[in-house]
Amino acid sequence: MLLVLLVAIAGAGIANLRDWVPPSVMLLVLLVAAFRLRLVGVAIVSGAISAELGFLDVTGLAVFEPGVLIVLGLALVFAILFVRGRERLGLQGAASDLMLVDLRDRLEAHGGIPTLPPGWRVDSALRSAYAEAFSGDFVVATRADGGRLLEIVLVDVSGKGQAAGVRSLLLSGAFGGLLGAMPPEEFLFAANEYLLRQDWAEGFATAVHVAVRLDTGEFWVSTAGHPPAVHLHAGSGLFQVIDTIGGPVLGVVGAPRFRTHSATMLPGDALMLYTDGMVETPGSDLELGIDRLMGVAELVIATHRGGAEAVLAGVRTGDNDDRALVLIYRD
Repeated sequence: MLLVLLVAIAGAGIANLRDWVPPSVMLLVLLVAAFRLRLVGVAIVSGAISAELGFLDVTGLAVFEPGVLIVLGLALVFAILFVRGRERLGLQGAASDLMLVDLRDRLEAHGGIPTLPPGWRVDSALRSAYAEAFSGDFVVATRADGGRLLEIVLVDVSGKGQAAGVRSLLLSGAFGGLLGAMPPEEFLFAANEYLLRQDWAEGFATAVHVAVRLDTGEFWVSTAGHPPAVHLHAGSGLFQVIDTIGGPVLGVVGAPRFRTHSATMLPGDALMLYTDGMVETPGSDLELGIDRLMGVAELVIATHRGGAEAVLAGVRTGDNDDRALVLIYRD
């Protein structure tokens, strides 16, 4: 193996050319191994580095300060743990980074909003926890019934980071296939059945599903363990919290019941969908978080100062959770 040979060459350099080949050169070899090899290969290179350093120390060919040995030892442990975690996700080598980027791009593509007729707009914003590449929140949208019906579902998958991102990718594809393929009132039931069949150890999700008639403005909202949607009434300037609370999260109950709210969007009205990362903060009441969100929305949306990105930026709940916001406008 080439890297094992490099370890031997580096050992000879440390013994004979200490000014030009410091012990830290082993970190460079280890870094290459961690990004290019699988777990077995990294373990072999790590063993070769340990054996080489031990041989140099025992034979007196090189003298290492204790701090150097501690740093190199920790680097070996962390490299193995890093590669082990990567392989648990089914990834390997440098190509794994490209795979993760492709998965992220596919998830973002699933969240695309279809072209809408004049008089309708949809604006969305999403932030992942700690600015990670993957988010457990995602949006899926479609137009059905000959284009007269817009359906949008905003989902919050349990967990964060890459594990949640992989589940989000799977669910977004499945939910995208269900959306528009059945009557709107059956969507959450079908989504729940799909999640139950996956039998994931941590496989639940919350969702808010909205169906809007683009010709009349009539709409229907249902939630599954998700924060309630908000209806902005342009005529009165009031924000109405839509009461659909009570439906269980998806993937837990075999025969759930979901409440549906129906109303009509008039010109100038807006619907606001969001995930719990927008309104939940440790030690605070959820209703206070919703009130805070509506206060920011009133300053931004009602006064036409911005859209979803501005609202998300205005609601400062920290970056320890995924956050998503969808605004549906009828102009």
